[in-house]
Amino acid sequence: MKKIMLLGSGELGKEFAIAAKRYGQTVIAVDNYENAPAMQVADDREIINMLDGDALSEIVAKHQPDIIVPEIEAIRTSLFYDFEKKGIQVVPSAKAANFTMDRKKIRDLVAKELGLKTANYQYAKTLEELTEAVITVGIPCVVKPLMSSSGKGQSTIKSEEDISKAWDIANTKARGDGQEVIVEAFIDFDSEITLLTVTQKDGPTLFCPPIGHRQERGDYQESWQPAHISAEQLKIAQEMAEKVTKELKGAGIWGVEFFLGKDVYFSELSPRPHDTGMVTLGGSQNFNEFELHARAILGLPIPEITLERHAANAVVLFNNKEVKKPEYSGLDKAAAFTQSDFKIFGKPTTRQYRRMGIGIAYDQIGTSVDDLRIKAKKIADCIIVS
Repeated sequence: MKKIMLLGSGELGKEFAIAAKRYGQTVIAVDNYENAPAMQVADDREIINMLDGDALSEIVAKHQPDIIVPEIEAIRTSLFYDFEKKGIQVVPSAKAANFTMDRKKIRDLVAKELGLKTANYQYAKTLEELTEAVITVGIPCVVKPLMSSSGKGQSTIKSEEDISKAWDIANTKARGDGQEVIVEAFIDFDSEITLLTVTQKDGPTLFCPPIGHRQERGDYQESWQPAHISAEQLKIAQEMAEKVTKELKGAGIWGVEFFLGKDVYFSELSPRPHDTGMVTLGGSQNFNEFELHARAILGLPIPEITLERHAANAVVLFNNKEVKKPEYSGLDKAAAFTQSDFKIFGKPTTRQYRRMGIGIAYDQIGTSVDDLRIKAKKIADCIIVS
């Protein structure tokens, strides 16, 4: 049995904790607020600011974990190198966590060192530099903090009047304490996918069937599996994903995002289960993404990943002001759909546009994914958060 310290305890952490517990492991859930979703199913918990290096070192010394599993970006990842030297397994690796938690490091690695195709981009540390970067990249473009996730701090610039507003948004919503942003050119793409990629300690790199997704405000609203993609595009995406994960090293699941158009463009990389991968909770694969992550981390063999059925999911959003101890209604209506399911994340508070759960629809291979998307949305819409 291994002792796993989970840094970040949201809905993804909760599902990972469940998977790890089912494989007989001990889980310590860490986050900056009480009763985070993963804390509700873990063996122990800690509440700290994970950007505080002293606090992070203190709980690591206290619990002596065998494995550290990051779930979010806002962590003092520079300490991971020290933890690795002390014999603690960092997932997927200290290098991977440090590079992927910082858009500048990962983008420069991917575009400049590995030569993968990406959108044109520039960096900016001041409002003046942002204005110059926007002019260089061109309008429209997207501005993102270097450390953020789920669309936090992200905005689209459609005119020069949007520049100062984008700067303010990036610096009030970012995770971490840096002010630098990345400005990305718009890509003319037809669709975007997540390619869940599994690296193993003693086995080949494996790929899940591609997942399609749709975003609003930089945050995913629905995802489906499998996504429509040509064999040639899939081969290119797999080669790119294998190249970057091999460079970053380590075992675990990676959410590698791509834009698909005339070419295949690398977009983002997460060294952990991906929010769009929650569609796998609908039984679309022989192992869901959290089970795959746990198996890879523990060194358990993964003989193959197979598509079992088609599935889609849509998020349950809260659209009002913050509420403590939210209540849910309409669960009976959501449960009445055939070949369906839903998940409530168990977040103790809510705010505007916060994801509170998902509705899931599934059916046999060959079923129209578009029909499943419509059904998943209907299920999600039945659930009212108040």
